[in-house]
Amino acid sequence: MRVNAYAATSAGAELTPYTYEAGELGPLEVDVAVTHCGVCHSDVVMIDNDWGYANFPLVAGHEAAGVVSAVGSLVDTDKLAVGQRVVVGAIAGSCMSCEFCLTGRQQLCARRDDTVLRGDRGGFASSVRASDWRFAYPLPDAIELQDAGPLLCAGVTVFAPLVRHGVRPTDHIAIVGIGGLGHLAIQFARAWGCDVTAISTSAGKRDLAHELGADHFILTRDTDELAQASSSFDFILSTVSGDLPWDEYLTALKPQGILSIVGMPDSAVKVSPISLLVSEKAIFGGVPASQHETRLMLDFAARTGVRPLVETFPMADINRAIARARSGDVRFRAVVSA
Repeated sequence: MRVNAYAATSAGAELTPYTYEAGELGPLEVDVAVTHCGVCHSDVVMIDNDWGYANFPLVAGHEAAGVVSAVGSLVDTDKLAVGQRVVVGAIAGSCMSCEFCLTGRQQLCARRDDTVLRGDRGGFASSVRASDWRFAYPLPDAIELQDAGPLLCAGVTVFAPLVRHGVRPTDHIAIVGIGGLGHLAIQFARAWGCDVTAISTSAGKRDLAHELGADHFILTRDTDELAQASSSFDFILSTVSGDLPWDEYLTALKPQGILSIVGMPDSAVKVSPISLLVSEKAIFGGVPASQHETRLMLDFAARTGVRPLVETFPMADINRAIARARSGDVRFRAVVSA
């Protein structure tokens, strides 16, 4: 099958039309005709080769939504069939035999198929292939295709920690950052039933935070509002890309509170041991979710109305979408459509 895509031929280059032959479909594989694909910060990082291991030509895109166009011989067609609406996210397959896969933690598999790292087989294309059909997730009727892709990366990245760390509806939680990840985290936390505080450096985001469902707002720039929130939160989710005053955030946690970091800091996370040891606090990282967590997220979003705020662009205008994502001006997720 011939796939028409958009590829970067060198680091930081604009994307140009690119065609490749997908090859024979494997027994567990699924081809998805892409109707929409989100533009994630990680896609921009790969296009710009900020991490130093991008392979060119590079077809990025790991938030692909569309319709199943072909299935392999061993796919369970009672569960996934040609013509079905699906979404393929940051993980498109795993070994399904290691200790992590066998215990439902496919996101930790050392041989997982990371869509963003594939080279020229990403979602900025007419078709994308899941290496295992169980990672092409059927889309609930309530969720539109344009909203589906960002939910499979940004959405599940902020939803999974609520499940993993046992966040309760009675908990007081804080969301740091109101951007591509944070605007979804606030919605999920609100729908989860929590008392939600949004934390931002921008006073201009106060009204938006409340519109998204935050009960409270903390402004950190040129104020002592974070210090005043000492011992206030059971759980803090940091969604920002960049460094934070980590000890100040640990101070804002209650004893045995959890700081979950899903945004990428610029440098090492350094904290005073006293911030962790005396009150038994913990810091966790997070990566895209397991199959179970992903299915839970889609069902929960469908029932509660949690949706990304998106700007849509024609696929032919993909370079403008990437430029908006690169500059941080997009509100809050860019999506390209076929």
